[in-house]
Amino acid sequence: MTHKPNYLPERLALLSDLNAAQYVTEGLLNGKEDVPAIALSKIVEPLPYDGARAALAPVRELVDDAMCEYRDEKPTKADAWLAPRLHATLRLNRREAADRRLWNFLALGVAPDYVVWRFLPEPNGKEKSGEAPKVAYRRFRGAHYTQAFARLWWMAELFRNGSDYRPVARACAIQDMINTVLRLDVIDHRPTAQAMVRLLDRGTVTTGREVNALAGAVNASAATLMYDVVAPDVERDGRPVQEWVEAAETAGPVPRRMLPEGPDEEQAPEGSVEALADYFTELLVDAPVRGRPATEDIGD
Repeated sequence: MTHKPNYLPERLALLSDLNAAQYVTEGLLNGKEDVPAIALSKIVEPLPYDGARAALAPVRELVDDAMCEYRDEKPTKADAWLAPRLHATLRLNRREAADRRLWNFLALGVAPDYVVWRFLPEPNGKEKSGEAPKVAYRRFRGAHYTQAFARLWWMAELFRNGSDYRPVARACAIQDMINTVLRLDVIDHRPTAQAMVRLLDRGTVTTGREVNALAGAVNASAATLMYDVVAPDVERDGRPVQEWVEAAETAGPVPRRMLPEGPDEEQAPEGSVEALADYFTELLVDAPVRGRPATEDIGD
């Protein structure tokens, strides 16, 4: 199995897509090779910022704790624990998080063993003859909704409600919220994101199939109904995020047994969240859910 890198620098760094590609080998995808950490460290670029946010050790320690905490469970269970804590540890703004080079470095230079642990499929006897299970390439180097660490950060960013990370943990508990909903442009509208979590809390949506049906219905409806008009959000103020980023210098490690606190932003308006939650419930009644009889109503 792929091991923790034998060399870890003190600071996080950036790794370009081109340079990352040469290290995503078949051996790594199969979990049989390690990343040559020293060689990789020679081709990275420095971060555009310094200070506590650039320290590598807190991120590596967090990953170690996640793998230890869930060593006897399915690795998917770690997502809900790790997503809010990764977000609170890195303390990025969205512009910084949009730089794929950071995620490339986390996956290859900081924690390739985590990526293999989390995404290497268990053998199920259905593999092609002689073909071993392997991690999908996009988990190391991919879009924000598929890359191992970027997907967790963006789930935390889009589903937190101000400083409250509880909706993040709730959303990450169902894999299809990450695999499907995170791809939707409409999820950038905070009342929409919170309304979808509200349906999980109500028990209206309980399975991955229902999440996928809800995502399809919400996305299709957005083509004709402007959610930001019928369910407005508060005007966003960038100061709380900037202050939260700057507070990294004195923040210390994120808590392990309780959720951290995010930027002290105003939460999504409750009236908008409730209005959309009720509307989405109506959409789900007629949405085709795979495996559900066409005549079955939600709540029956």
